[in-house]
Amino acid sequence: MASIPPGSRQRCSLCQVEIQGLVGGKDLVHFSLGAPGSRAKLWARVCQYLRSPEQCGRCINQDPTLRGEVTSSDHYAEPPLLEMPAAGDLG
Repeated sequence: MASIPPGSRQRCSLCQVEIQGLVGGKDLVHFSLGAPGSRAKLWARVCQYLRSPEQCGRCINQDPTLRGEVTSSDHYAEPPLLEMPAAGDLG
């Protein structure tokens, strides 16, 4: 998929995010919830889990040269551990 021209947006027909083209080639991804992010973040959280050739063909974030390097902060964080009281400590 070609890069998105600066000032325009493109919506993915699969996940419905919008990618906004910016000057310099760094696109901005507008998620349905939360702050905007990068194509790398979109890949880490959504696109890498596509399986069928049909899904991959419809995804607008399959080109690794456009998404850049995925970092550890691009993935969802692990949930915090919950401290559970021992059975004998209840009531």
